[in-house]
Amino acid sequence: MLKKVNLEGKRALITGAGGGIGRAIALRLAEDGMKLALTGRDYSKLVRTAALTGRPLDMLVLPADLTKQKDVDDIFHILGGHFKGLDVLVNNAGMALNKPFEETTMDEYDRIMAINARAPFELCKRSLPLLRQSECPTIVNIGSVVAHKGYMQQSAYAASKHALLGMTKALAKEVAPEGIRVHMLSPGGVYTDMVKIARPDLSEEGMIAPEEVAELAAWLIEHRSNGVIDEIQLHRVGKEPFL
Repeated sequence: MLKKVNLEGKRALITGAGGGIGRAIALRLAEDGMKLALTGRDYSKLVRTAALTGRPLDMLVLPADLTKQKDVDDIFHILGGHFKGLDVLVNNAGMALNKPFEETTMDEYDRIMAINARAPFELCKRSLPLLRQSECPTIVNIGSVVAHKGYMQQSAYAASKHALLGMTKALAKEVAPEGIRVHMLSPGGVYTDMVKIARPDLSEEGMIAPEEVAELAAWLIEHRSNGVIDEIQLHRVGKEPFL
């Protein structure tokens, strides 16, 4: 039976919350009265997100580089002290790379894997003890249609998103008996700053808005049932998905 959860006062950690999909999810969850911990590398962008929610006093602004162990440790130390727990984790932070395979350096490969695959893995692992104490424990990983397809000049990006999808599917099955839900949203073309960098040839027209992804993420967080949804793909109507 599908059950809608009251999210008022519930606590969420959102990575990459300084703009794009992360900011849209933060604004949407703030509408439901959630307390949010916003992380990202740009402090000023995080402050802007907190201000836009209209509830800045309910927001923790935690600038961090998720590839640095100390920053991750600090996030969970502050979460434990201020929020006394966690109900929702949204792994949204990511980077794109639009570069031919042979020109992609191993440093670039290592960095994109660290941000897009290793960081979500560690954040999930660190969050599970807190989520086990929640009444509505949920993890939402933001992936990409590239987790299913290979596009030219996106070999490293595709590798990272395939890794995230595999981890999500395995973890979803592993923790489902404990009532912890793990989802991955794999959108096609969402018009964000990252897309502008990876695909500068594209225009906003006909692309998915970050708010559409946020609405679906909120639905997954708000609704619970005995069924397990480990992935949802979002495509533009009538067009080939990308990124």
